[in-house]
Amino acid sequence: MGQFHSKPETYLEQIRAEVPRYDELQEQAIAAIPSPPKRVLELGMGTGETTRRLIEAYPDAWVIGLDASADMVFRAREMYDDVQLARMEDPLPEGPWDLVISVLSIHHLPSDQKKNLFRQVRAHAKAFVIGDVVKADSEVMPIDPSYDFPETASDLAAWTGGEIAWEQDDLAVVRAVY
Repeated sequence: MGQFHSKPETYLEQIRAEVPRYDELQEQAIAAIPSPPKRVLELGMGTGETTRRLIEAYPDAWVIGLDASADMVFRAREMYDDVQLARMEDPLPEGPWDLVISVLSIHHLPSDQKKNLFRQVRAHAKAFVIGDVVKADSEVMPIDPSYDFPETASDLAAWTGGEIAWEQDDLAVVRAVY
């Protein structure tokens, strides 16, 4: 998967071309939310597409978004008030969170960093939803081994203490309720 962080104005067009099931992945991630959240932390907010969909489904939700790209944070702040420049590898903002959600971001972390992130989320959240690229028999998305570190959907489910809510080709949604 290419790095789209430097081009927030064309991100959606690029990601849809790169990930043929992008909109379906987004829909499935929102559908996997176990209950209406009030306080949400989004990891890898990007341009705010997941937040937009989440707020459409749950208008009372308050979302704090994190992204490691200053350009993406600047773009997301045009639509949302609470967007912070931060990396998923750093300590998360203080919870508790009704929901932590991440779409197409966590696969950029190596396994040990994923496990550390999942421990943090489990300690501070009631639910966790991940929509991401995974290792699978049918791989549709190109993977850059210097930047992309997908796991199997079953590993993500085991590491989060959750379940696979949806899986198609090399995309999956994993949901954990704590």
